[in-house]
Amino acid sequence: MSRTVAERPKIIRDPAKRPHRGKGPHAPLRLLLADDHVILLEALRRLLEPDFTILAGVTTGRELVEAAVLLKPDVVVSDISMPGLSGLKAGREILERLPKTRLVILSMYDDPALREEAFRLGASAYVLKTAAPERLVAAVRASIEAGARPLVREPSSTLSLREREVLRLLAQGHTMKEAALLLGITPRTVAFHKYRIMRVLSVQSSAGLMRYAVEQRLV
Repeated sequence: MSRTVAERPKIIRDPAKRPHRGKGPHAPLRLLLADDHVILLEALRRLLEPDFTILAGVTTGRELVEAAVLLKPDVVVSDISMPGLSGLKAGREILERLPKTRLVILSMYDDPALREEAFRLGASAYVLKTAAPERLVAAVRASIEAGARPLVREPSSTLSLREREVLRLLAQGHTMKEAALLLGITPRTVAFHKYRIMRVLSVQSSAGLMRYAVEQRLV
């Protein structure tokens, strides 16, 4: 029997005691999490809790919609495969009812068709479960940045081949030192490329670079 949102004590926060929406530009983002595997859901909560306020975690698509309407999160982080209602369909319904909420899909499927469908339905990011944890954190932050200040969506051909390689590696979660090692150049050169890319794209942060890389299918 499926349990209600309030009946999952260690993962679901009691709605009556949910955190109030923060005030000011530095208030932690409020996240709602969804995955049909409780162990993975708990791991996801532990990963994101240091950086964000976790409102709740649910294991079905219908619970996700109900919890989103009740809690009004800043960002929903959802798996695709869930009982009853998929993460994509639940996400579409949430975005229709809560246009200020952002959707980040976290999936085990490296499938271009699923990725394209997620973006068509309004997702801000599509992150693989095999990606570096830092990439998910960056994608969550980028989803809000893009909502508040739309990025300049210039074609990736604006960048040189080397700049696109640097951007792809950074968006995958590599540090500048790791990217330098993979490309056979110095970390200083990677830094030079990174900040030139930011100037060209009118992007102000690493989260903005992540958002651009996702939009341009560089990752």
